[in-house]
Amino acid sequence: MIFQCTTALVTLATVDIELLVLFYTNLLSQNPNPYIPNIYAEFQLPGLRLGIFRPKETHFSEFENSAKNGMSLCLEVTDLEGTISHLTALGYPPPGEIFIASHGREIYAYDPLGNRLILHQAFVIC
Repeated sequence: MIFQCTTALVTLATVDIELLVLFYTNLLSQNPNPYIPNIYAEFQLPGLRLGIFRPKETHFSEFENSAKNGMSLCLEVTDLEGTISHLTALGYPPPGEIFIASHGREIYAYDPLGNRLILHQAFVIC
């Protein structure tokens, strides 16, 4: 049998789902769809679906301490400084400074549960 994937999405698990739903609703300036309060929310981004879910109580231990890992949600933006201002206004200012990566300018930020966001603005090539 051949593995056949029909679609993909990234999900974040949390017991405090409504905190993350509110954060990403404000950050992305969109309401989740579909949305099942206290169970599941999904945001439609260009090229990506971001799901947020509350694991069943029997699975809580599977998701403990998962915020500090190598996974990042990288969001390419058109205005890095404007995005930093937006995050700061939401109460989650990035802790570091903008740095130059091989493909553009970046800054690390974190959602309310410590999941890493990489905010990236590509170099403009003329």
